[in-house]
Amino acid sequence: MGIRIRAAAMGGAVLVGAGIAVGACGPVQAQPAQSAAADVGRPPDPRPYDERLMRLSEILGAVHYLRELCGQADGQKWRDRMREILDADGGSALRKAMLTRSFNNGYRSYGRTYQSCTPTAQTAIGRFLAEGAQIADGLVKSVP
Repeated sequence: MGIRIRAAAMGGAVLVGAGIAVGACGPVQAQPAQSAAADVGRPPDPRPYDERLMRLSEILGAVHYLRELCGQADGQKWRDRMREILDADGGSALRKAMLTRSFNNGYRSYGRTYQSCTPTAQTAIGRFLAEGAQIADGLVKSVP
């Protein structure tokens, strides 16, 4: 099953709504040992847009962290967008875990970098929103 993409305007950026159930921003379960070596960084049911979707997931995690850090009480909105991506993707549990891992990696990497809202953090938010909009727009145009 392919992904169904829905573009939604969000804070001046267009983001893709699809779906994966993202719980708290904690770590995802480890992937099964039998496929770990073969599938590192690659979903088990690959799709032509996976690289862009993984990057978008990472951006959503980073924006979720940074917007909350900078006092924008909309962090849950970004996690909800990730849930929509997971739901619409309709992939396997392992595929969902990999997308969730990308989200969590974005969240954690900026959590290690920024402990307070700085002008650089604000700039990063703007850049991520622009990149996310560009990726989402490309996905909407490329997926039937």
